[in-house]
Amino acid sequence: MTVRRLPLILALLCLPALGACGTGGNAPPPPPSAAAQAAIRDAGGAPREALGHALDGLFDAEAVGGTQALVVMKRGSVIVERYGEGISAQTRLPGWSAGQCLTALMIGQLVSDGRLRLNESAPVPEWQRPGDPRGEITLKQLLQMRSGLRHVEDAVPGGGTIGRESDRMRMLFLDGRDDMAAYAEAQPLEAPAGRRFELSSASDVILADLAARVLSPDGDPVRRRSAVGDYLRNRVLLPIGMDSTATGYDRAGTLIGSGMIHATARDWGKLGEFLRHTGSVRGAQILPRRWVQFMLEKSPRNPGYGAGVWLNRAAAESGSGAQARLWPGSAPGNVFACLGENGQYLVASPDQLLTVVRLGESDATQEAELHDRLGKFLALFPGGR
Repeated sequence: MTVRRLPLILALLCLPALGACGTGGNAPPPPPSAAAQAAIRDAGGAPREALGHALDGLFDAEAVGGTQALVVMKRGSVIVERYGEGISAQTRLPGWSAGQCLTALMIGQLVSDGRLRLNESAPVPEWQRPGDPRGEITLKQLLQMRSGLRHVEDAVPGGGTIGRESDRMRMLFLDGRDDMAAYAEAQPLEAPAGRRFELSSASDVILADLAARVLSPDGDPVRRRSAVGDYLRNRVLLPIGMDSTATGYDRAGTLIGSGMIHATARDWGKLGEFLRHTGSVRGAQILPRRWVQFMLEKSPRNPGYGAGVWLNRAAAESGSGAQARLWPGSAPGNVFACLGENGQYLVASPDQLLTVVRLGESDATQEAELHDRLGKFLALFPGGR
């Protein structure tokens, strides 16, 4: 009797742990967190559970750094919205270099008004002296990061302190901080104008200075700041709906157009929607369509960059800083983004009718993982590939 009952006893022992009997112990994954599920108002055609898991992955602080905000807009409406601890929908957050998109839009309005010319020498007085090769630099070349001016964006590893090696840090925080445009414009050429792509925060400071020169020619810092602030607000920010935006200026009254711009995550999303709609808001053309189309055209020296905007194209074969920054081959070809240091992403996908905003703090290793996860997140929505 005992021998006959043994198979039955063994079967009963397996009942409380069926997952361990014949399945190799593979339990189903846990559901997305409550925070992720609450963040999804509408899955936008993506698999809801997969979207929740991906959202949790973008808030994994160890893997991708501290995500402060993530907002997804589809057809202009917020469908996913989640914030980090202490952050809300009303919190202004820095876009860092993503603010270059706004500088490019302001320049576009000035070109549209006939106050600046895209293909003529940039009107920096010091460059107009006879024999100065910098007089060949055009507004277009500054916008496309191919001015040829000497610039080191980031510190060279092992090359000394950041203050000595990075022109960006020197301009923003050290000897150039009181008059950033003067520091940037004083740099000599290290390559013929237009010949080489080089990522440069200085280019946007120069562009902001040119805006101030035409809007407030007397050079008074207070009037420069007021004139540029009013123009940017009335011609760019308010029409887009970016009411929360706060902008920074140096002591010379120059807009720090390469980074010191803060706005709520929703307002950064409105910027992506504005660009996705080629300069229009609810059918009203705020900026000439051809200007936004120019911003989204590849630079002659880096097909992965336009004018203030990164494009979803393969890296250029040569040129300093000419690496692919988005997801060529795995996301729709017309995806574009405004990107900032430390993992700021403002991504627009016209084919998918999407804008995705991620703001936070990531180191270099975390940002690489963040980049990979954002690409997979985007691919969850219809139209991704």
